[in-house]
Amino acid sequence: MGIRAGRLFRTAFNQGSGHERAERRDTHADQPRMEMSARRETHSRYVQYGCGLTAPREWRNFDASPRLRFERLPLPGFLYGRYKFLFPRNAEYGDIVKGLPVSPESCAGIYCSHVLEHLSLEDATTALQHTFHYLRPGGIFRLVLPDLEYLIKQYLSAHSKDAATSFMKETGLGYEHRPRSLKAFIASWLGHSQHRWMWDFRALESALRDVGFVEIRRAFPGDSADPMFEMVESRERWENCLGAECRKPV
Repeated sequence: MGIRAGRLFRTAFNQGSGHERAERRDTHADQPRMEMSARRETHSRYVQYGCGLTAPREWRNFDASPRLRFERLPLPGFLYGRYKFLFPRNAEYGDIVKGLPVSPESCAGIYCSHVLEHLSLEDATTALQHTFHYLRPGGIFRLVLPDLEYLIKQYLSAHSKDAATSFMKETGLGYEHRPRSLKAFIASWLGHSQHRWMWDFRALESALRDVGFVEIRRAFPGDSADPMFEMVESRERWENCLGAECRKPV
């Protein structure tokens, strides 16, 4: 009896109670979720919206392209993606105007490239407000977009009969062809290719200040104190364009 009791005691001691075993199983089951949550939290510290095809793993990357949204649908996206996925796998569908799945004051840095000019003035203001909301105190926001002042100077200094046409094409404010087919109409309605509002530095600075940003300055590719921005900044996208950097107050 003593030997049998000892074996039972050792077995119970090693295995623990049913409740303890369940707790251990829950802990192990939660570990992948906890690790994924930790990775997501790390990535959310640096967010870019309007990522296009540039989606470094160290950043959390969003784009509002209808094509990306389609690619992320479970069945259509799977069938479509077997042949011609365009966006990187880690690119997420997200609309900065409607709001991104990012925690308030969680980001050390946010970046957007050639996004605001595709939004109406009202939507651009909303986008800036959301950006400010996601940044933690002291966080950096960098952006680049077409420079209206530069384009106007180019137009005024040109003496070609095609100067006006070039200006309209460069600013993206006009239509060369009116969409007539249903497909073209839907693409124009749902897409974001058309420019809706253009900016110079004075207007952009004022809009950023109204939202609450400070230390607003002109920026150039690679001149940020935070080297993380070098992963998302393409020099070609900054050429003859308007770059800006600002911070959320501490």
